[in-house]
Amino acid sequence: MARKAAQSDHRSDLTIVSGYSHTLGATWDGRGVNFALFSEHAERVELCLYDDTGKREIARFSLPDCSNNIWNGYVPDCLPGMRYGYRVHGPYEPERGHRFNPNKLLIDPYARLIDGELKWSDAHLGYKSSSPREDLSFDRRDNSRVMPKSVVVDPAFTWGADRKPEIHPSDAVFYECHVGGYTLMHEGIAEELRGTYAAMAHPLAIDHLKALGITSVELMPVHHFVDDRFLVDKGLTNYWGYSTLNYFAPEQRYFSAHARSAGSSTALAEVKHMVRRLHDAGLEVILDVVYNHSCEGDQRGPTLSLKGIDNHSYYRLNPDNKRYYINDTGCGNTVNLSHPRVLQMVMDSLRYWVTDMHIDGFRFDLATTLAREDSGFDLRGGFLDAVQQDPVLSRVKLIAEPWDIGPGGYQLGAFPAGWSEWNDRYRDTLRRFWRGDDSMLPELAKRIHGSSDVFDHSGRGPWSSVNFITTHDGFTLMDTVSYRDRHNEANGEDNADGHHANFSENYGAEGPTEDKSINDFRDRQRRNMLATLLLSQGVPLLLSGDEMGRTQQGNNNAYCQNNEINHLDWSLLDKESEFFDFVCRLVNLRRDEPLLRHRQFVHASDESATDNTERETVQIQWLNPAGDHMSAAQWGESFARCVGLLLTDKQTGRRLFMIFNASRESIEYSVPPALESGQWQCKLNTAAPLAADAVPENTLADVDKNSKIIVAASSVLVYACGTRKDHS
Repeated sequence: MARKAAQSDHRSDLTIVSGYSHTLGATWDGRGVNFALFSEHAERVELCLYDDTGKREIARFSLPDCSNNIWNGYVPDCLPGMRYGYRVHGPYEPERGHRFNPNKLLIDPYARLIDGELKWSDAHLGYKSSSPREDLSFDRRDNSRVMPKSVVVDPAFTWGADRKPEIHPSDAVFYECHVGGYTLMHEGIAEELRGTYAAMAHPLAIDHLKALGITSVELMPVHHFVDDRFLVDKGLTNYWGYSTLNYFAPEQRYFSAHARSAGSSTALAEVKHMVRRLHDAGLEVILDVVYNHSCEGDQRGPTLSLKGIDNHSYYRLNPDNKRYYINDTGCGNTVNLSHPRVLQMVMDSLRYWVTDMHIDGFRFDLATTLAREDSGFDLRGGFLDAVQQDPVLSRVKLIAEPWDIGPGGYQLGAFPAGWSEWNDRYRDTLRRFWRGDDSMLPELAKRIHGSSDVFDHSGRGPWSSVNFITTHDGFTLMDTVSYRDRHNEANGEDNADGHHANFSENYGAEGPTEDKSINDFRDRQRRNMLATLLLSQGVPLLLSGDEMGRTQQGNNNAYCQNNEINHLDWSLLDKESEFFDFVCRLVNLRRDEPLLRHRQFVHASDESATDNTERETVQIQWLNPAGDHMSAAQWGESFARCVGLLLTDKQTGRRLFMIFNASRESIEYSVPPALESGQWQCKLNTAAPLAADAVPENTLADVDKNSKIIVAASSVLVYACGTRKDHS
């Protein structure tokens, strides 16, 4: 039976009737809106509707039906653009895991759009902040005036002939990028668009990506997130975005002013337009997603959504005292994917971003947490099984950050076939090798080989390893060769935050210097590290701005800096044009050489393989300066800092010979014979990188069989001979 709003200032024409429970969230069908919310332990759920400003409540209804713990109701004549929120009634018993408080207006976990600013106040706390018993006392303050509102949307959008690039992982080159910071300082883009989804779709923004040669843009979090209260109190923001409030709604701070003012349909369309334009340019769009925790923190945190809807179901709680949260994430709480409805929420979110927003893949923050069951990390856990069998998600790129801070949290290499993983061992090895650490050759060889010691199992390939030297979390490439220590004073944590093991070096001066010899060597080290990255098997990931010398001034934990520390300074392109051109040539070299993009692991022992695969046609050999195979004793020499890698396509005679020399002295190296023409051509020399094509003219001469070359100190050399043939 329909219920009308009781208060005189509410709209008397709105009514509510029983709805349906099979689709969660607010669903507009052209005649009205169905509202459906999961809460297993609630006693009553109120739907609050607001005017266009989100300030004045115009109607309040109790949802009239509950089926399978899905509270639902249908509001005829309700239209897209309607602002709404929930008040959920139930027990406030923290020690039993229940934190219901109907005085707190809550965001719909399935809201497709959120409007309004979260203004921090103690009114967001479900408990009396002045109570000596902390969170055990019930708070009656209403928070609705300082809460953003969920928004009903019309999802219609004309995608036209949009087509996903469908790039095989072995051919991919990732580019980690912040939607706001990428364009905020780009003078070629209209000022009112900079830092928005619309700017990300701007031809100038896309032209840079295309010129660089990357295939896949990995966007840092764009799910709706909040600025943590402790940061706001210090005048800082959660710039990175790893403080999620909602897993469906795009972050509103990246909308243009036009999208904000034009309404919900235009706002969502701006995100979709960005994706379509990137697809038009042949670029994939991958989202960094944070399903492991929410912005609601621990027992002292605010009640904004899941905590007030059904805390006991949505979060992992301490079984001995459910007042407290299991904190495997280090962020105060852990989302409980062991609960089927919570798992459904995450799966529904992922499918929504693929089907409705045309996203091509996901990088899962703290993915070990997602695969946890009560017993810990479980390869056959509910989340991993659900993704693997899902007909939508099994077709997109799945990338794990394979660790969290919980027991047994480091799980590099443990994810199932079909997954790629961020490989921090690659980062640490490459930094230490080029810094000149002892005994690094065996580790270097493993990482260049795609980390087969980690990933060569269960049918996985080299592309299971996402190789990186820098990401958002840590030093930039320029800072890796400019700072020995972190300099995070701007974060307001007494420089105690951030990684302490950076494996970086300043080469004679901490930070910027006018010393030309130091700057020249830093430039060469940057070239060496990126060259190694692009020459390695696996998927290379570039950090936005590394191609033009971006610095964070030594800050290796710039998560809270929405300023020049993080914003990409496009004026660097002029200063760093030669380096940018070098990076472009590296990416092109990788694209043009199939031997650098194996889809299967190839080992020296595979020479006698009889199966008709890449293992049979490609040969790998590690060579010492004399041109002989590396011996066990040579691998074990602590002072050895140079090794050669010979890759051979036995079908075509194509050969690549790469030499990695991290010693501070030049080394004479024997070049192996060329199989086809008997001639070699130098394709890369990081010690002399300034020629228009690939290397200086004096290094382009053919190399005779069995001749020797001089490999400059601290450099990478690449020679090629024969005919290229792509086996993909």
